[in-house]
Amino acid sequence: MSNATLSDADRILRADEGAPAAGGAQPPAEPETGNDAEETAARTGRDGGGALRWGVVVIALLVVAVVGLGTWWSVQPDKFDVQANTEELLGADVSPVPGSAIVASAIKVADTLLHKPGGYLHNDMTPPGIIMDNMPSWEYGVLTELRDSVRSLRNDFSRSQSQSVENESLRKADSEFNFDAKAWFLPSAEQEYEQGIAALQRYLSAMAERDPQAQFYIRADNLAAYLQVVEKRLGSFGQRLSASVGDEELTAALSARPADRTPQEGQAQSTAAGTGSGTGSRTPWTEIDNVFFEARGYSWALLHMMKAIAIDFAPVLKDKNAEVSMQQVIRDLEYASMRKWSPVVLNGHGFGLLANHSLVLASYMSRANAAVIDLGTLLERG
Repeated sequence: MSNATLSDADRILRADEGAPAAGGAQPPAEPETGNDAEETAARTGRDGGGALRWGVVVIALLVVAVVGLGTWWSVQPDKFDVQANTEELLGADVSPVPGSAIVASAIKVADTLLHKPGGYLHNDMTPPGIIMDNMPSWEYGVLTELRDSVRSLRNDFSRSQSQSVENESLRKADSEFNFDAKAWFLPSAEQEYEQGIAALQRYLSAMAERDPQAQFYIRADNLAAYLQVVEKRLGSFGQRLSASVGDEELTAALSARPADRTPQEGQAQSTAAGTGSGTGSRTPWTEIDNVFFEARGYSWALLHMMKAIAIDFAPVLKDKNAEVSMQQVIRDLEYASMRKWSPVVLNGHGFGLLANHSLVLASYMSRANAAVIDLGTLLERG
């Protein structure tokens, strides 16, 4: 055999020895060195740490967005000009009619309730509305006054006597605004209240067209009936606000003027306070801000209604010498609905370091209540 043949045979044998057998297992891979293992672990750690950091950033952004929206939505809406609002709703070519300022103010209050920043939050089921309580409490205070005003429109202001037929639009509006404030699905409270606004707008349009079925009667007894409801609301809020400190004497002093109560009434009130009927019991600290903002919402809505009454009932107030009392009510409600700059509702006591926002608001509402009592007296006897 020649040398060339041997060389070829050697090459074939070497190739056969180096190649894996058909169907056999692959030769074991060489183990990673220490540097390769460290590099793989570092790369895995970097990937996991990056995902964690991105998750933290996303959560932080969501928290900031929720807190920011909640803060913005918690700002009390600005007050509006009652006279300008009436002219806007009636139109430039329509002259105001008796009662138009009151109805237009009720429409504007309801519209603000539904279309302020964040919309209507009392029935929200998603954040940030579901975790908010201050603005929903404010909304309920506004809704309370709106319901009282619409009920008075239906039962008193629009009827000449007790046997008069009620206005259909006002009946519809009263029914819609008394819908459950927390309803959120089929139908929602917003849908019902929108229908209530539409009913008030129909009544206002009919008044402007001098429709005989849409009358508004400017009489002292009608206004006195409405003020009796307001008096009770203000007295209730005064007691609830002053209960933030649980002081029975202070609560009794802020609830009504002692001169307006007979000894029997004073004894009855003292008895009620001693039995724990709500007068002498202290408001839980978790509910102090809710009561405060509900009273603020009621004061805000009542302020606009009183301004509208001062316009529509100007002849009656002048005839009864009640203009000063009406201005006193409006002035105290202006103070009660001023912007609150503190981020929290403080609940100090006495002459300590911290203020007590509830007692400050109770003082203004009690003064307004006293002025309402004087106003009602003048309407009856003036």
